[in-house]
Amino acid sequence: MMGLVPLLLVFMLGPCLTPPALAQDERYRHFLDQHYDPKPHGQNDRYCNTMMRRRGLTSPCKDINTFIHGTSDNIKAVCEDENGKPYGTNFRISKSRFQVTTCKHIGGSPRPPCRYRATREFRYIVIACEHGLPVHFDESFYRP
Repeated sequence: MMGLVPLLLVFMLGPCLTPPALAQDERYRHFLDQHYDPKPHGQNDRYCNTMMRRRGLTSPCKDINTFIHGTSDNIKAVCEDENGKPYGTNFRISKSRFQVTTCKHIGGSPRPPCRYRATREFRYIVIACEHGLPVHFDESFYRP
C-alpha cells in the first residue's frame, strides 16, 4: 500500500502541472499562425488578401497584421540575448532587422470580403516572450 501512495500522487498532480506548459505551447503556435510565414509568395496585396483569409483573420476583418519572414529560430532568438534586448516593461526588440509584410485593412466594413494593402520592408520587431518563446507581436511599434 505504501508503494501506491507516490504513484497515486503522480497521477493526481500530473494533470495540474501539465496545463501551463500546454497553454504556453498553444500561445506560441497561435503566434506562429498569425505572424510567421517563412517563404512568402508575392508579398503584395494579393498575398495579404490570401494569407489573411487562410490564417483565419478575416472574420471580422483584422485591421492590421504583420507576417515575419525568416526562420522560427531567428524569431525565437529575439527572446534571448542572442538577437534581442529588453524593450519597455514586457517586450523584447530584435537586434537585427527582419523581412516583414504588413497587411492593412483598406475596406470600410469589418465584415468579409476583406481587402488588404501590403507593405514590404525590413525592420526591427518587438515581441512579448514567455519561457523563451514569442507569444505576442507588437503592431504599434515601427522603426524602419
